[in-house]
Amino acid sequence: MEFRRARPADGPAIRDVARRSLGASYSLGPQAITSAIEEWYDEDRLATMLSDPDHVLLVADDAGQVVAFSESLVATANTATLLWLHVDPTRRGEGIATDLFEATRGALEQLDVMNLRGRVLAENTGGNEFYGQRGFHQVGTDTVEIDGESYVENIYAESERWGREAIEAPDSRTVYVDHDNHERGSKATFHVVFSEREGDDRYGYFCSNCNTLALAMDSMGRIECESCGNVRKPVRWDAAYM
Repeated sequence: MEFRRARPADGPAIRDVARRSLGASYSLGPQAITSAIEEWYDEDRLATMLSDPDHVLLVADDAGQVVAFSESLVATANTATLLWLHVDPTRRGEGIATDLFEATRGALEQLDVMNLRGRVLAENTGGNEFYGQRGFHQVGTDTVEIDGESYVENIYAESERWGREAIEAPDSRTVYVDHDNHERGSKATFHVVFSEREGDDRYGYFCSNCNTLALAMDSMGRIECESCGNVRKPVRWDAAYM
Protein backbone atom coordinates (compact mmCIF):
# COMPACT_ATOMS: atom_id res chain seq x y z
CA MET A 1 0.00 0.00 0.00
CA GLU A 2 1.40 3.39 -1.00
CA PHE A 3 0.28 6.61 0.67
CA ARG A 4 1.00 9.53 -1.62
CA ARG A 5 -0.16 12.98 -2.65
CA ALA A 6 -3.18 12.98 -4.90
CA ARG A 7 -2.78 13.73 -8.62
CA PRO A 8 -5.24 15.21 -11.12
CA ALA A 9 -5.77 11.75 -12.64
CA ASP A 10 -7.05 10.49 -9.25
CA GLY A 11 -10.19 12.63 -9.52
CA PRO A 12 -12.66 9.93 -10.65
CA ALA A 13 -11.40 7.47 -8.01
CA ILE A 14 -11.56 10.11 -5.25
CA ARG A 15 -15.14 10.95 -6.16
CA ASP A 16 -16.08 7.25 -6.24
CA VAL A 17 -14.53 6.54 -2.83
CA ALA A 18 -16.19 9.63 -1.32
CA ARG A 19 -19.58 8.72 -2.77
CA ARG A 20 -19.51 5.16 -1.48
CA SER A 21 -18.04 6.15 1.89
CA LEU A 22 -20.68 8.82 2.48
CA GLY A 23 -23.41 6.36 1.51
CA ALA A 24 -22.13 3.75 3.96
CA SER A 25 -21.45 6.11 6.89
CA TYR A 26 -24.31 8.60 6.85
CA SER A 27 -28.08 8.68 6.44
CA LEU A 28 -27.81 10.88 3.35
CA GLY A 29 -29.98 10.41 0.30
CA PRO A 30 -28.45 9.78 -3.14
CA GLN A 31 -29.20 13.35 -4.28
CA ALA A 32 -27.53 14.87 -1.21
CA ILE A 33 -24.44 12.74 -1.73
CA THR A 34 -24.26 13.57 -5.44
CA SER A 35 -24.59 17.30 -4.70
CA ALA A 36 -21.87 17.11 -2.04
CA ILE A 37 -19.46 15.28 -4.34
CA GLU A 38 -20.07 17.75 -7.16
CA GLU A 39 -19.48 20.70 -4.82
CA TRP A 40 -16.41 19.37 -2.99
CA TYR A 41 -14.55 17.23 -5.51
CA ASP A 42 -15.40 18.26 -9.06
CA GLU A 43 -12.49 18.75 -11.47
CA ASP A 44 -12.13 22.49 -10.85
CA ARG A 45 -12.30 22.13 -7.07
CA LEU A 46 -9.74 19.32 -7.09
CA ALA A 47 -7.42 21.36 -9.30
CA THR A 48 -7.63 24.21 -6.81
CA MET A 49 -6.89 21.88 -3.89
CA LEU A 50 -3.90 20.31 -5.60
CA SER A 51 -2.39 23.69 -6.40
CA ASP A 52 -2.92 25.05 -2.88
CA PRO A 53 0.11 24.41 -0.61
CA ASP A 54 -2.16 24.61 2.46
CA HIS A 55 -4.44 21.86 1.19
CA VAL A 56 -3.12 18.33 1.74
CA LEU A 57 -4.87 15.57 -0.19
CA LEU A 58 -3.42 12.08 0.32
CA VAL A 59 -4.58 8.84 -1.25
CA ALA A 60 -4.07 5.20 -0.30
CA ASP A 61 -2.95 3.52 -3.51
CA ASP A 62 -3.19 -0.28 -3.58
CA ALA A 63 -1.48 -1.51 -6.76
CA GLY A 64 -2.76 1.43 -8.77
CA GLN A 65 -6.24 1.53 -7.23
CA VAL A 66 -7.22 4.40 -4.89
CA VAL A 67 -9.03 2.82 -1.94
CA ALA A 68 -9.03 5.74 0.50
CA PHE A 69 -8.11 9.40 0.79
CA SER A 70 -7.75 12.15 3.37
CA GLU A 71 -8.29 15.90 3.01
CA SER A 72 -6.57 18.32 5.39
CA LEU A 73 -6.23 22.08 5.53
CA VAL A 74 -3.40 23.98 7.20
CA ALA A 75 -5.05 26.74 9.22
CA THR A 76 -2.11 28.70 10.59
CA ALA A 77 1.63 28.23 10.94
CA ASN A 78 1.43 25.07 13.05
CA THR A 79 -2.22 24.01 13.15
CA ALA A 80 -4.18 21.95 10.62
CA THR A 81 -7.61 20.37 10.40
CA LEU A 82 -8.31 16.89 9.05
CA LEU A 83 -11.57 17.55 7.23
CA TRP A 84 -12.34 14.12 5.79
CA LEU A 85 -10.90 10.62 5.85
CA HIS A 86 -12.77 8.29 3.50
CA VAL A 87 -12.15 4.57 3.04
CA ASP A 88 -13.84 2.38 0.43
CA PRO A 89 -16.49 0.46 2.44
CA THR A 90 -15.33 -2.83 0.91
CA ARG A 91 -11.83 -2.25 2.36
CA ARG A 92 -12.75 -1.23 5.87
CA GLY A 93 -11.41 -3.30 8.74
CA GLU A 94 -7.97 -3.69 7.12
CA GLY A 95 -6.30 -0.90 9.09
CA ILE A 96 -6.20 1.43 6.09
CA ALA A 97 -7.80 4.31 8.02
CA THR A 98 -5.17 4.09 10.74
CA ASP A 99 -2.29 3.94 8.28
CA LEU A 100 -3.70 6.81 6.23
CA PHE A 101 -4.21 8.88 9.37
CA GLU A 102 -0.56 8.39 10.34
CA ALA A 103 0.59 9.16 6.80
CA THR A 104 -1.49 12.34 6.90
CA ARG A 105 0.03 13.35 10.21
CA GLY A 106 3.50 12.75 8.78
CA ALA A 107 2.77 14.87 5.69
CA LEU A 108 1.52 17.69 7.90
CA GLU A 109 4.55 17.49 10.18
CA GLN A 110 6.71 18.07 7.10
CA LEU A 111 4.86 21.39 6.81
CA ASP A 112 5.77 22.17 10.45
CA VAL A 113 2.23 21.43 11.66
CA MET A 114 2.31 20.33 15.29
CA ASN A 115 -1.35 20.73 16.31
CA LEU A 116 -3.89 18.51 14.57
CA ARG A 117 -7.62 18.76 14.93
CA GLY A 118 -10.35 16.77 13.23
CA ARG A 119 -13.94 17.22 12.15
CA VAL A 120 -16.52 14.46 11.77
CA LEU A 121 -20.29 14.53 11.42
CA ALA A 122 -21.98 13.83 14.76
CA GLU A 123 -24.05 10.96 13.34
CA ASN A 124 -20.94 9.03 12.24
CA THR A 125 -20.46 6.82 15.29
CA GLY A 126 -17.42 5.06 13.86
CA GLY A 127 -15.73 8.32 12.91
CA ASN A 128 -16.23 9.79 16.38
CA GLU A 129 -14.90 6.63 17.99
CA PHE A 130 -11.88 6.78 15.67
CA TYR A 131 -10.77 10.07 17.19
CA GLY A 132 -11.55 8.99 20.74
CA GLN A 133 -9.42 5.87 20.34
CA ARG A 134 -6.47 8.08 19.40
CA GLY A 135 -6.68 10.26 22.47
CA PHE A 136 -8.47 13.19 20.86
CA HIS A 137 -10.96 15.23 22.87
CA GLN A 138 -14.14 16.81 21.55
CA VAL A 139 -13.59 20.55 21.93
CA GLY A 140 -16.63 21.94 20.15
CA THR A 141 -19.22 21.59 17.43
CA ASP A 142 -19.93 23.31 14.15
CA THR A 143 -22.26 22.82 11.20
CA VAL A 144 -21.72 21.87 7.57
CA GLU A 145 -24.26 22.32 4.81
CA ILE A 146 -24.93 19.39 2.48
CA ASP A 147 -27.46 19.85 -0.31
CA GLY A 148 -29.17 22.70 1.57
CA GLU A 149 -29.40 20.87 4.90
CA SER A 150 -27.29 21.66 7.98
CA TYR A 151 -25.53 18.83 9.80
CA VAL A 152 -23.70 18.99 13.12
CA GLU A 153 -19.97 18.34 13.06
CA ASN A 154 -17.96 17.43 16.14
CA ILE A 155 -14.54 19.08 16.41
CA TYR A 156 -11.68 17.13 17.99
CA ALA A 157 -8.24 18.13 19.21
CA GLU A 158 -5.42 16.26 20.90
CA SER A 159 -5.59 18.61 23.85
CA GLU A 160 -8.75 19.82 25.55
CA ARG A 161 -7.15 23.26 25.53
CA TRP A 162 -5.07 24.52 22.64
CA GLY A 163 -3.87 27.91 23.88
CA ARG A 164 -2.81 30.83 21.71
CA GLU A 165 -0.93 30.54 18.45
CA ALA A 166 1.23 33.28 16.96
CA ILE A 167 0.45 34.38 13.39
CA GLU A 168 1.47 37.34 11.27
CA ALA A 169 -1.20 39.98 10.64
CA PRO A 170 -1.50 41.95 7.39
CA ASP A 171 0.24 44.91 9.04
CA SER A 172 3.23 42.61 9.80
CA ARG A 173 2.44 42.54 13.52
CA THR A 174 2.56 39.27 15.42
CA VAL A 175 -0.87 38.52 16.90
CA TYR A 176 -2.27 35.47 18.70
CA VAL A 177 -5.19 33.26 17.72
CA ASP A 178 -6.91 31.90 20.84
CA HIS A 179 -8.04 28.39 19.93
CA ASP A 180 -9.93 28.07 23.22
CA ASN A 181 -11.98 31.24 22.72
CA HIS A 182 -14.32 31.06 19.76
CA GLU A 183 -17.80 32.06 18.65
CA ARG A 184 -20.17 30.46 16.15
CA GLY A 185 -20.37 31.86 12.63
CA SER A 186 -22.75 31.08 9.79
CA LYS A 187 -20.20 28.78 8.11
CA ALA A 188 -17.61 28.04 10.81
CA THR A 189 -16.33 29.40 14.09
CA PHE A 190 -14.54 32.70 14.63
CA HIS A 191 -11.57 32.55 17.03
CA VAL A 192 -10.70 35.63 19.07
CA VAL A 193 -7.32 37.15 18.15
CA PHE A 194 -5.32 39.00 20.79
CA SER A 195 -2.50 41.51 20.37
CA GLU A 196 -0.36 39.76 23.00
CA ARG A 197 0.17 36.15 24.00
CA GLU A 198 -0.96 36.77 27.58
CA GLY A 199 -2.88 40.04 27.25
CA ASP A 200 -6.58 40.87 26.93
CA ASP A 201 -6.34 43.45 24.13
CA ARG A 202 -8.38 42.07 21.21
CA TYR A 203 -6.96 42.53 17.74
CA GLY A 204 -9.83 40.94 15.80
CA TYR A 205 -11.13 37.51 14.83
CA PHE A 206 -9.80 34.55 12.88
CA CYS A 207 -12.23 32.88 10.47
CA SER A 208 -11.77 29.11 10.65
CA ASN A 209 -13.72 28.62 7.42
CA CYS A 210 -11.10 30.19 5.17
CA ASN A 211 -8.24 30.70 7.64
CA THR A 212 -8.04 34.48 7.41
CA LEU A 213 -8.26 37.40 9.83
CA ALA A 214 -11.63 39.14 10.05
CA LEU A 215 -11.19 42.58 11.58
CA ALA A 216 -14.46 44.40 10.87
CA MET A 217 -17.20 44.40 13.54
CA ASP A 218 -20.13 46.81 13.61
CA SER A 219 -21.64 48.47 16.67
CA MET A 220 -24.11 45.61 17.12
CA GLY A 221 -21.34 43.01 17.28
CA ARG A 222 -21.82 41.61 13.78
CA ILE A 223 -18.63 40.17 12.23
CA GLU A 224 -18.29 39.29 8.57
CA CYS A 225 -15.29 37.67 6.89
CA GLU A 226 -14.60 39.57 3.66
CA SER A 227 -12.89 36.52 2.15
CA CYS A 228 -15.67 33.91 2.42
CA GLY A 229 -18.78 35.64 3.78
CA ASN A 230 -18.78 33.79 7.11
CA VAL A 231 -20.89 35.88 9.51
CA ARG A 232 -21.31 36.09 13.26
CA LYS A 233 -24.74 37.45 14.08
CA PRO A 234 -25.08 40.56 16.26
CA VAL A 235 -24.99 40.08 20.01
CA ARG A 236 -28.05 42.34 20.29
CA TRP A 237 -30.99 42.31 17.93
CA ASP A 238 -33.19 45.00 16.41
CA ALA A 239 -35.41 45.23 13.36
CA ALA A 240 -32.45 45.86 11.10
CA TYR A 241 -31.23 42.29 11.58
CA MET A 242 -34.55 40.44 11.50
